[in-house]
Amino acid sequence: MERVLELYELQYSDLMKMCSDQKPASNEEVERLKLISESIMQNLGRDGPGLLSIHGVPEARALPETLFPLARKLALLNDDHRKRILKLQDHNLGSDVPLKNQDRIVSSFAMQMKYDQEFNYKPKDDRTATEFSGGEFKDLGFKFQQLGFLMMELGLRLARVCDESIGGCELEQSLLQCGTAKGRLIHYHSVTDNSAIKTAAKHARSGKVNPKGNISSVDGDSNLWQQWHYDYGIFTILTAPIFMLSEQECESPSGHTYLQVFHPEMNCTLMVKASKGSFIVQVGESADVLSKGKLRATLHSVVRPAKMEHLSRETFVVFLQPAWTKRFSLSDYPVDRLTLRDQDSESCNGETNGLSRKIHEIVPPLFSRLRDGMTFAEFSRETTKQYYGGKGLQSNR
Repeated sequence: MERVLELYELQYSDLMKMCSDQKPASNEEVERLKLISESIMQNLGRDGPGLLSIHGVPEARALPETLFPLARKLALLNDDHRKRILKLQDHNLGSDVPLKNQDRIVSSFAMQMKYDQEFNYKPKDDRTATEFSGGEFKDLGFKFQQLGFLMMELGLRLARVCDESIGGCELEQSLLQCGTAKGRLIHYHSVTDNSAIKTAAKHARSGKVNPKGNISSVDGDSNLWQQWHYDYGIFTILTAPIFMLSEQECESPSGHTYLQVFHPEMNCTLMVKASKGSFIVQVGESADVLSKGKLRATLHSVVRPAKMEHLSRETFVVFLQPAWTKRFSLSDYPVDRLTLRDQDSESCNGETNGLSRKIHEIVPPLFSRLRDGMTFAEFSRETTKQYYGGKGLQSNR
């Protein structure tokens, strides 16, 4: 039986009020905003799940609805055509997954977006009408940046609210000093998507199909689109996903997002439910460390529904991180948070405890990846190595 986590929903208007220099109009409003701030920390903090949602953001539906259909179309294009679209100056997109792997179950299209320390930015709008940038892809790069910067601003404002509760301005300043964030437009493949990719490749190569394609090279569990892991930045901002049956948008088969989190206090996995048009905010390990454990990093995966061969999933993600030169101090960090605690909660059955042990086997504990005085760049390299390197815990999954 799936257990569902309905996310705490922060209204965008309230987030803006909490970040405003203008004082609330009444004592009642002061108290109301204080209670909201406490709820934010309860959900992102030590005893919470490490994530929440933000609702009521302007353009929250219009921009994703423009981008999401393009994710699947890009994923199914032949390699040469897709490469020419992504590399156009007005798109300037790349990928951080092997797109030539015909058995990949995720296609990701990425861009590094830059801003200055006053968080000034300007999406580049030099759209040109060429053979490849015209038509449905002509606004790809511009819309990508518009949505990306909108989500970056949400993360920055939430960092300020968290700083006020924690004390200091560590999170907000770390984001401003970084000056860049990574955006990813992600298509989670249906089974039939992969069949279409292989059929097209077979026709293009006169019957030669890549014999090295292996779904386990991306994900070792056929019921997961994305394996269990922590994000290692400060915040990860995600759009609530949409689902597609072939080329038609559809409702989630289960009513939730298929984002799955592991709640360490409950020792249980929970399926995340978020309202349409909302943005999900997850805490990363850097925020956990910089806040001295007052925020909790979110251990998560993405479930692939069984027996739904035509179902795909689309989302857009922005990763907010510290500057590569940022140094971490563990002097006041709670020692028990450096390792995954193997709890045997009475609230969970044997099957859940088995999953808990399996997760612990494939997620390298923080103490093995982070040492006092490490820079974020060093932590990032060590984390990637231990997850996916030659001898990494998920390198063959």
